[in-house]
Amino acid sequence: NTSPNFKWMTTLLYNTLIRAYLNLAQPLNTILLFTHMLAHQAPPNNHTFPSLIKAASSSPSLASIAGIPLHAQAIKRGVSVDPFIQTSCLNFYAQLGNLSGARNVFEEMSEPCIVSYNAMIDAFGKNGDMGSARLLFESMPVRDVVSWTSVINGYGRNGYFGEAIRFFEKMMAHEDVMGRVVKPNEATFVSVLSSCANSYGGGVLYQGKQIHGFIIKNEIELTVFMGTALIALYGKMGCLGYAMKVFSKMEVKEVCTWNAMISSLALNGDEKQALDMFEKMKVEGFHPNEVTFVAILTACAHAKLVDLGLELFQIMSRDFRVVPRMEHYGCVVDLLGRAGLLREANEFMRRMPFEPDASVLGALLGACKVHGAIELANEVGGRILELQPQHCGRYVLLSTIYAGAERWDHAAALRKAMVQAGIRKIPAYSLIDSV
Repeated sequence: NTSPNFKWMTTLLYNTLIRAYLNLAQPLNTILLFTHMLAHQAPPNNHTFPSLIKAASSSPSLASIAGIPLHAQAIKRGVSVDPFIQTSCLNFYAQLGNLSGARNVFEEMSEPCIVSYNAMIDAFGKNGDMGSARLLFESMPVRDVVSWTSVINGYGRNGYFGEAIRFFEKMMAHEDVMGRVVKPNEATFVSVLSSCANSYGGGVLYQGKQIHGFIIKNEIELTVFMGTALIALYGKMGCLGYAMKVFSKMEVKEVCTWNAMISSLALNGDEKQALDMFEKMKVEGFHPNEVTFVAILTACAHAKLVDLGLELFQIMSRDFRVVPRMEHYGCVVDLLGRAGLLREANEFMRRMPFEPDASVLGALLGACKVHGAIELANEVGGRILELQPQHCGRYVLLSTIYAGAERWDHAAALRKAMVQAGIRKIPAYSLIDSV
């Protein structure tokens, strides 16, 4: 039957099935269903494509294969100017990191909605163009919490932690927030707290405490991710008591929450409690992941628990199916190096299934300094400087090792190389005043 009415009914049926598969989190079947739709000559319409484009956006592999052809199909069918399809395509290109594709779609919109503006800001942020993101934000006729959060998150993602914090302060002082037209949400708090945790500027601990106080004062529910961000902040700032208080008050915890607490304990010299927390985590039915093992191997390294650390490194893949990554190998090199087992650390590094990066080599170089292994330091230092020729810390550490061994000519040569390369030592900064 090729009557228009029959074709319309067939299209409606396929659209309903496509949305159903998408809601069941089966993006591949959603896309496959579209190929059946075309094979059965059911004409797609403006209701077909938003679900398909969302399905393609759900995974990088699908996005690379299906996303652009779906957009081309929408253009071919004459429905690409539909506002919902345009917004879906913009979101797709933003998630894919295709800034030019996102910009082209956005510029074709006669009257972009707030969702489209937010998606474009996110696309700029993901591509590191925070200047354009900020200009677009300022040009918006109306802004919502997603608009503000997208800029804050963009600054944080690109390492502009101070800018993220200042933009959050601007948000909180804005008339829309003061008038409760716009309210910061979970994503807003997580983004700004993460920037506080990663910033080395003065006053970040105070700012973090202010945000925590605002959450408590306004009786905002402390979600898993907000609590985890607070634990990470307090842990990095050395406020272990605050981190423990947040952790203990959280009724719902996830693996990321346990990871943040274990990391905080390990960073602040409480390795025994970090290990106890790891055991408690398993008892309560949580499955350790890659981040958990970085935290717990760090605790073993700081406590010089060599046998336990090596055992944990073995069981992570054997019992928990966690494939060791560069960070895990770096932790083991640090573990052996801190314990003075430099030969074993070097041998372990040589047996790695991939070439060690600067962080792994740096762990061994640090151990060489502590234990006075000058020849090994010379070898390892040379390899690091090849990988990071502009890293001032590497030059300074190697120069200090040479000076400690009274190899003044080597130390002077390194300092001279720094000057010739235009590398300057970064001044130290203390957080004591901001605590």
